[in-house]
Amino acid sequence: MRIGELAARAGTTTRTLRYYESRGLLTARRSGNGYRTYDENDLKLLRQIRTLQDFGFDLEETRPFVECLRAGHPEGDSCPASLRVYRRKLDELDALIGELRAVRAKVGEQLARAESARDGLAAGAAVPGGPEPVCELGGELR
Repeated sequence: MRIGELAARAGTTTRTLRYYESRGLLTARRSGNGYRTYDENDLKLLRQIRTLQDFGFDLEETRPFVECLRAGHPEGDSCPASLRVYRRKLDELDALIGELRAVRAKVGEQLARAESARDGLAAGAAVPGGPEPVCELGGELR
């Protein structure tokens, strides 16, 4: 198949395919008239790259998977180098999850502090029989 058909079937652009080619991730063969030609294996390779990128892998991290497919393995993640990339990515994700949990805890603390301060202000401003305190943003304090 030619580059336009491959791009359409892979859900990408011919420009992206040329970029992958320049990075050594995709290898085009040339027909007699000089057009780039591709086959179903190239489509499988592109789908592997796209799936990994959807999971947050950068383009260079897809290289071991591409090389695994090119070596004739049925799946791009059946080689030791691919498994190492998976492990590194999981370590990165675990670190990010830890950072997000820490940020969430800080935001929760700030919320609790802000609610406590608001409640203290509302209690101190309450006058028996008087109006409810009103927030400067236009709402009643609760």
